[in-house]
Amino acid sequence: MRDYFLLTAACFSFVGTAVAGEATQAAEMTQAASTLNRTDDIYDNNKDALIDIYGFIDTRVGIRTGSEIAGDKNISLGEVRLQLETRPYVSIFTFNFATDFLFDPVADRYAVDLATGDGAIDPRRINVEFSPANFIDMKIGRQILTWGTGDFVFINDLFAKDWDSFFLGRDVEYLKAPVDAAKASFFFDVLNIDVVYTPKFGADRFVDGRRISFFDRTTNEFRGRDNPLLFDRPNDWFDDDEIAARAYRSIGAVEAAVYYYNGFWKSPVGQNALDGRASFPKLSVYGASLRGPLAGGITWIEAGYYDSADGAALDPLIRNSELRFLAGFEKEIATELTASIQYNLERKLDYDGYLNALPSGASLDDQDKHLVTLRLTKLALRQNLELSAFNFYAPSDKDGYLRFNASYKISGELRVEAGGNFFYGSQDHTFLSQFRNNNNIYIAIRRNI
Repeated sequence: MRDYFLLTAACFSFVGTAVAGEATQAAEMTQAASTLNRTDDIYDNNKDALIDIYGFIDTRVGIRTGSEIAGDKNISLGEVRLQLETRPYVSIFTFNFATDFLFDPVADRYAVDLATGDGAIDPRRINVEFSPANFIDMKIGRQILTWGTGDFVFINDLFAKDWDSFFLGRDVEYLKAPVDAAKASFFFDVLNIDVVYTPKFGADRFVDGRRISFFDRTTNEFRGRDNPLLFDRPNDWFDDDEIAARAYRSIGAVEAAVYYYNGFWKSPVGQNALDGRASFPKLSVYGASLRGPLAGGITWIEAGYYDSADGAALDPLIRNSELRFLAGFEKEIATELTASIQYNLERKLDYDGYLNALPSGASLDDQDKHLVTLRLTKLALRQNLELSAFNFYAPSDKDGYLRFNASYKISGELRVEAGGNFFYGSQDHTFLSQFRNNNNIYIAIRRNI
C-alpha cells in the first residue's frame, strides 16, 4: 500500500510539472476519440505546410482489489502518457502523425514492440491520406480501424483490440489498437465500399498474463506475471496477411452493411500440438448488419458466420466454427440519462464433433453462449459530469463484468476521472470469471495541450 501512495504522488507531481507553463493550444475535447476527427487549419495563405502540434498528457493510477496471482503487482496501473499529434498536408496528401510517449513503471518494459504496444513509444497513427479520384479515398500506413454496430461487443469488427487497456482502466479509445494497413474507400450512388488490406497479421493486444492474469484451460492453472502465455504469432509479411471488406448503404433512415474478413483468429484460440504453444488458427467471417431508429431510440442487429480453420470440428486444439448474433437498443429514458441493452449469441456449429474431440477432464463449453449487456450514462452539471456504468452478464456461464466511470471536465483543457473494473463468477474456466483476480479501481487526470 505504501508503494501505491508513493506512485500516486509521483505520477500526479509529474503531470503538474509537465503541464505548468504550457500555453493552451487544443480546442475543447470532451471525448478523447475526437482527436481522430480533428480538422485544424494547418496552412497559411501561401499554402505552406505548418507544424501544428497538439495532444494531451494523461496520468493514471490503479490498484488491485482482488487476490494476486503468480507475481501480479498490487498496483494494476501507474503510468504517465504524452500523446503528440499533427496533421500537415502537402498538395493532395494529408499526413497524420500521433505518437504516445509512455512512462510505465508497473510494466517496466521500455523496449519498443509495435505489435504488443510495449515500450516507451507507441505510434498510434502514422499514415497518409489522399484521393486519387473523386470517388476514391485512400489511407496508407499505421491507423486505427473500426466498423460494425456493437457496443463493446464485436462481430464483424475484426480489427485489433487492446484488452489489457480495456480491463485496466485506460481511456476507452485505447480499446482499439493500431495496425499497419492500406484502406481504400469507394463511393458510388448505389452503395459505398471499404476494403482494408493488412500485409502482416495484426493480432489483438490480448491477455497473456503479464498485466492481466487468466485461467489457462490447457494446463488448468492461472497464468500471471511469473508464467505468461507462450504463443506463436503469424508474423510473415504478405504471407500472413489479412483482408477485410464492407459494403454499405442507407435505406431511408436505416444503414445496412455486409462484411467479409479473411485472416486469423485475433487472439490465440488454438494450440500447437508439437510444442504446446498457443496459436492463431485461420479464420474467415461473413456478416451483415442493420442500424436505424425505432420507438424513439436507435436499434441495431448484426450477425456473422465464423468459418474456422479446416478440421476445427474434429480438432480439440482449434476453436469450432460459430454463428454469432447481436441485437441492441438505445434510448434516452430520462433527461440526460441514456440506457442501452444488447443480447449476444455465440453458437458452436459442430457441437457433436467438439464433444467427441474434447480431451478427458477438459472444461466443457455449452453449445450456445449467451451474453447480455446494459449501459447507463448520465450527464449532469451542464454536461461537465458524466457517470457511466456498463455490465456484461453471461447467463450460460453465470459470470459477468462491471465497469464504471465518473468523469468531470474542470475546463476545456483539464479532465479528472475515476472508475473501476470488477469481474464476478464462481468458476475459474469461464471467460469473464477467470479475470476476477484482476478487479481494480483507478483515478486519472488528463490535460489537453
